[in-house]
Amino acid sequence: MGDADTVDIIMVRHGESEWNLKNLFCGWFDAELSEAGLKEAQSAGDYLKGSPYKFDIAYTSMLKRAQNTLANILEGSGQTNVPIIKTWRLNERHYGALTGLNKVETVEKYGADQVAIWRRSFDTPPPEMPEDHPYYDSIRNNPALKEDGPTPEEFPKTESLKLTIERTLPFWNSVVVPKLKEKARILIVAHGNSLRGIVKHLDNISDEDITNLNLPTGIPFLYTLDANLKPVVSMKFLGDPDVVAAAIEKVANQTKKK
Repeated sequence: MGDADTVDIIMVRHGESEWNLKNLFCGWFDAELSEAGLKEAQSAGDYLKGSPYKFDIAYTSMLKRAQNTLANILEGSGQTNVPIIKTWRLNERHYGALTGLNKVETVEKYGADQVAIWRRSFDTPPPEMPEDHPYYDSIRNNPALKEDGPTPEEFPKTESLKLTIERTLPFWNSVVVPKLKEKARILIVAHGNSLRGIVKHLDNISDEDITNLNLPTGIPFLYTLDANLKPVVSMKFLGDPDVVAAAIEKVANQTKKK
């Protein structure tokens, strides 16, 4: 726990989704949690219940895999009274025309080098999602985005990691930072790429190195920040080290044949 001169913030990538299980590019498609993902969220809640970490406010995306992970964490940790703020700025990266494609099959079709550029380059987005894409309507007309979604001009058809960070950090700076300065105890449950943007900002990670960061699903990680909101403790995963290592390896192998 942070002392009088520090503040703790805990972040979690949502539990495994049904599309994670199928190894599909998900992005802004509103996939449900898989059975394993639900158990990951419940395990995170159980862990936090037995820890000293309590929360004053929680932030999440407009996508239900993150919202349901957060709900299960708060229920499992006995903190269902924590206020929740939802924002599209914490949504996953939009994978454009790749949305719904199997990652291994995409490598077989386009080649490992091209898929690596789309997945792991910092500023090269996948091809844009056309209006006749099978998931275009469900994404553009997602009722959740009526609550707090992008304007028509802001709504992406594809995103690089760079573009994802550019719409995540304004929320961090304008909403989260003032709360941290008030010493609020914060929980963020979001997505691999929106959380990468926050991690890159906090740890001043290079463009190249941040693309190689693998965040496991459903495992909380801790930052302890000093009075200037600089990390004293960076990305400390909370849980069994073997479980964390296996989860990270699982993310790294998504485009490899089993």
